[in-house]
Amino acid sequence: MEEPAASCTVKPAVALSLGAEAAARSGVRVLDVAPPPGQALDIDRIVFRNFYTASVTVRVLHALALMADPHTEAGSQDQRCIRRTQMRVAPDHVTSVRLILRQPSCVWRSFTLEDIRIYPRSSEPNKQLSDWLSELAGAEPHLDLRLSGVTLDPAELPDAASVSSSLQQMWALTEVMQSQRSSASVGRFDVDGCYRPHFLSLT
Repeated sequence: MEEPAASCTVKPAVALSLGAEAAARSGVRVLDVAPPPGQALDIDRIVFRNFYTASVTVRVLHALALMADPHTEAGSQDQRCIRRTQMRVAPDHVTSVRLILRQPSCVWRSFTLEDIRIYPRSSEPNKQLSDWLSELAGAEPHLDLRLSGVTLDPAELPDAASVSSSLQQMWALTEVMQSQRSSASVGRFDVDGCYRPHFLSLT
């Protein structure tokens, strides 16, 4: 069973500027995500939906491209996931996450990340599946129908000879159909040499 997302506080993105440069056009914003006070997270993954951000940097991840081209819409509103394995350092005992958003294109007036969720790393591996597999491996190779409450009477089963005969008849029919198949193409749909669009069916 998957762990739920941690209840984090996402602060509004703040535009960065240098000197007299207009903050709205700097192309760099900082977005802080904080777990509950006094709680540290071992991050497994960060999931979010992009909103016209070209790339994102986390302190342990450098410039992950979110858009193939910052001037076009490709990838501009995709759902994305940053996994633990993509980060340069193991994100353990994290008390704050700062996402640095970049959009060098002046085409997009606003950009941010939406619906940010941080999923903590599972404290213990999920053994439900492995236990099930080990039980299956130790089980008898044949299916015991008595356990499922199904009882089969051998008299109710069809005769093997009749089943074999039916299969042979089906095989013979398919061979006949393949040998009689015409190799001529259907061609155009026309009436008296005239092709009219209203003869076509759209169903």
